[in-house]
Amino acid sequence: MNNGSNSSNTTVDVVLVGAGIMSATLGVMLKQLQPDLTIEIFERLDTVAAESSDAMNNAGTGHSAFCELNYTPQLKDGSIEITKAIKIAEQFEISKEFWAFLVEAGYIDTPQSFISRIPHMSFVWGDDNVDYLKKRRDALVQHHFFKGMEYSEDHAQLKKWVPLVMDGRDEGHHVAATYMGIGTDVNFGSLTRSLINKLQQKPGVTLSLNHDVNDIKRNKDNTWQVKVSDRISGNKRKLNAKFIFVGAGGGALPLLQKSGIPESKGFGGFPVSGQWLVCTNPDVIKKHDAKVYGKASVGSPPMSVPHLDTRMIDGKRSLLFGPYAGFSTRFLKKGSLLDLFTSIKFNNILPLLAVGRDNMALTKYLISQVLQSPADRLKALQEYFPAAKDQDWTLDVAGQRVQIIKKDAQRTGVLEFGTEVVTSADGSISALLGASPGASTSVPIMIDLISRCFKNKAKSPEWQAVFTKMIPSYGQSLVKDEALADATRERTSKVLGLD
Repeated sequence: MNNGSNSSNTTVDVVLVGAGIMSATLGVMLKQLQPDLTIEIFERLDTVAAESSDAMNNAGTGHSAFCELNYTPQLKDGSIEITKAIKIAEQFEISKEFWAFLVEAGYIDTPQSFISRIPHMSFVWGDDNVDYLKKRRDALVQHHFFKGMEYSEDHAQLKKWVPLVMDGRDEGHHVAATYMGIGTDVNFGSLTRSLINKLQQKPGVTLSLNHDVNDIKRNKDNTWQVKVSDRISGNKRKLNAKFIFVGAGGGALPLLQKSGIPESKGFGGFPVSGQWLVCTNPDVIKKHDAKVYGKASVGSPPMSVPHLDTRMIDGKRSLLFGPYAGFSTRFLKKGSLLDLFTSIKFNNILPLLAVGRDNMALTKYLISQVLQSPADRLKALQEYFPAAKDQDWTLDVAGQRVQIIKKDAQRTGVLEFGTEVVTSADGSISALLGASPGASTSVPIMIDLISRCFKNKAKSPEWQAVFTKMIPSYGQSLVKDEALADATRERTSKVLGLD
């Protein structure tokens, strides 16, 4: 590990800013593709995966669109749009392919350390919502990714699936649920730590914790000068990089702005914070075995979709409910209250103002969440677990997310809740902005990034062969080829211990 010396003008092939799941995934891929690459990883905190990748800072759901209702909107004609759900399901299958390769290649000692089989469920109540959920299930099962999805409105069946959710519920309450037994829970913090631990053992790879990347400037030869400071010793350092990836969660936007690339103009960030209710009663925890997702409140961001979740965190079974959304001007959980204000630039002030004007419902929602009392939070929990008792739960802070604000066609601004990769025209710098589905789709996101930033090498027979080794379905469509999708899912389930 680097000790933060005052050395300067070292040149490395790759600088990764942020030691989270995205940087870990990209670093491992690049090292597989070209083993002689030199890589420097800088993390501002004293440990790996302590921000968005940490288990308590994200949903831990292997986002495969089995249970997330925001991926399947109902159109004006009453039909259900499933295109996004199919895309996300394929992306997660690709991620599992890569993780299975990592197990076989020795990057991960035991898959149980980061991935577990936990059923995925959607649960709704009220005639309109029940009608929507039935239509959603009927639409999804037409595609092979979702075959086997069960649906029920029968209270007796639902009690078998989720006894806590049905315990104390009125027999006349019109409810419905879908059930997918092949859902997963993923500890992205544990996965990230495994990858970076093995990665830094490779020749030419250096991890520097407690290091801030203060500035990024382009050199005359189109490489990048990176200014870094040691948060402990205060030592400063400069180095040159041929390629930079900024995967610093909410901290990515300020560094992207400092790069000065034209592609960064007009981007802004809207921070959303979160909190969990964490169950402390072992008897309650062992009675629930599912990830149960509901419908988001009108105007709420996707990261605040309510869910009652069984989680496996560092080998321990847990039960969480939430997240309760909130607002903070910090871009990172351990960031500065000035983050939002320092991100305001001349080129993004109009998009920021437009988003503020057009999203009053979201603003009111977040304010209402901030002002919630313990009684309010318990009431929200009891919609999913009617018999919940306040003394069995404690409040914990969840992650900080920065949603994307960017110019729209009218050059004003639009707020987006997805994940976006911003890359310079020459492919020498790239940054990841946004949140959900994020970590679950890290593998296809990084494959796309490599294809864009290392265009010539990515097309070479040597790199193509490595892509196929890491992702056996590479270059083929799991969406269109049902037999390939089935065989892929069967193989990865076996390797990852999910069968």
